Amino acid sequence: MKKYTVGIPDEEFIRGKVPMTKEEIRILTLAKARIEREDMVADIGAGTGSISCEAALQATDGKVFAIERKPEGIELIKVNAEKFGIENLHIIQAEAPEGMEQLPQLDRAIIGGSGSHLEPILDQLDELLKPEGRIILNCITVQTLMQCLNYMRTKENYSYETIQVQVNHWEQVGPYDMAKAANPIFIVTCVKNK
Repeated sequence: MKKYTVGIPDEEFIRGKVPMTKEEIRILTLAKARIEREDMVADIGAGTGSISCEAALQATDGKVFAIERKPEGIELIKVNAEKFGIENLHIIQAEAPEGMEQLPQLDRAIIGGSGSHLEPILDQLDELLKPEGRIILNCITVQTLMQCLNYMRTKENYSYETIQVQVNHWEQVGPYDMAKAANPIFIVTCVKNK
């Protein structure tokens, strides 16, 4: 099996028309998650499975559970897991928080999409997350960011930090190099205290 490091290039993933966390955001998300070899990890709103696959490659002696509601996403997660030779990735087709009752106690959880169910998802994760566990949220909209921050402010047993990331790719246009901006993303890292 080919050995992969964090930051598999986007073009390596089979994508279809399902949203995918881009390489630079994926790298930061995984760095904030600090996944260890034996961790149990959930990827909620897994899309194409780009984060699920990279998390599974880090948690080699653990398990990753990808929750995705769209049938096309489920198929892409399967195809991508097979492409990278991943055997510790379990797929749950459901719209979270449904399907989360199948999850074990977790060390890490990554939320890429919440389908307007963020608060019940966080409630469920709070019950599942082990002490010193981490929840990483990738928020595209300010509304999702504020919903997350307002929720975390009510939880005395969590600490959290937020960063905003703006990635630009440079493209050659004739004799010039021009920036092509990607959408800014807020990454919220929430740590459950002992």
